[in-house]
Amino acid sequence: MLQVEDVSHAFRNAGETVRVLDKINLSVSKGETVALLGSSGSGKSTLLHLMAGFMKPTEGRILIAGQDIVKLNENRLAEYRRSNIGYIFQSYELIANLTVRENVELPLVFQRVSGTKRRIKAMELLEQVGLADKHEMFPSQLSGGQQQRVSIARALVSEPSVIFADEPTGNLDTTTEDEVLGIVKQLNAERQMTFIVVTHEAEVAEQMGRIITLRQGRLVEGTGGNRR
Repeated sequence: MLQVEDVSHAFRNAGETVRVLDKINLSVSKGETVALLGSSGSGKSTLLHLMAGFMKPTEGRILIAGQDIVKLNENRLAEYRRSNIGYIFQSYELIANLTVRENVELPLVFQRVSGTKRRIKAMELLEQVGLADKHEMFPSQLSGGQQQRVSIARALVSEPSVIFADEPTGNLDTTTEDEVLGIVKQLNAERQMTFIVVTHEAEVAEQMGRIITLRQGRLVEGTGGNRR
């Protein structure tokens, strides 16, 4: 359902061309959980941003469900992201003056879904991540782990083809990290959701079904995780 074909990316810095990714090829099937593992500067976050449509590669193609997102103009790409892509941020990126439920509903507002349908969908997902009783609270009233669970629910609300997560446990302690990863695996098992998770922690990567390792902009390894 996701194909990355001969993707390279470079940028200009002080008059020099810096190559961040070099001829990346990978394929992700529907329902997979995949970790992009690598140290700082390996290119993993750049690759995630390219696959999520936040940037366009210097070379290559990126296809999601058969659609080459590299060819889309900015307006069509923004519309495509809203309907087909979910994103989980390390720092949650919740809106402080919206309630938990309103934060989860937000992607559906941009899709012009009716208020009643938005509320029903948001509450269903908050129930699934164990936060239905917190729906009237504001992000500042929640712990870090709870905020990340709200972020997961928001990423799911549009029923996207794939969910990208950028260091989703980076700000969490070990216990809360396990809880959040448990929710990811539960959603994958119950809904066959496809997750692609960027991490620099081998322990997090091992929780995914497959590990793709990047080093200096090149794919050097692809192995199975242990799905604990």
